Amino acid sequence: MKQSISAIAVLPIFLAGCASMAKEERVQCPYDTIWSAAVETMRDRPISTQDKERGLIETGWTEMAADGRGFGVFGREAFDQKERARMIVEVKRAGTAADITVTENRQRWHLRGGVTQQATKWFPIEPSEQAMDAVLRRINDKLNKEGCSAA
Repeated sequence: MKQSISAIAVLPIFLAGCASMAKEERVQCPYDTIWSAAVETMRDRPISTQDKERGLIETGWTEMAADGRGFGVFGREAFDQKERARMIVEVKRAGTAADITVTENRQRWHLRGGVTQQATKWFPIEPSEQAMDAVLRRINDKLNKEGCSAA
């Protein structure tokens, strides 16, 4: 299936200072079928917005252990590293097909030492392409069972 990666410069639905990236795919299938597959796929996450008319599913933050990437220019390790991520799935009608866009917003929490507020907070990091690919793959698996195909 054809996939393209595009950087998202500004989206008002994201918090300021968060890194994001999107994966997009066009699928030849009725909108209702695609919408149902997207909703079913995202059920394992805390859904904060589910708007069929706008074609928008937003999840709340999900925390996880940090993946071992260091912080800063030198890739230093910090104490109490953890990450959180939220996803946005958009389904936009495109004639008899629809475009599915999956965007992830990811941040890392860590303690860098010191007593300032800047020492302990969430910092934006690169989103996980694997996580976005997994969501698209799960949606596509559901759509393939319905006889849908990439446009």
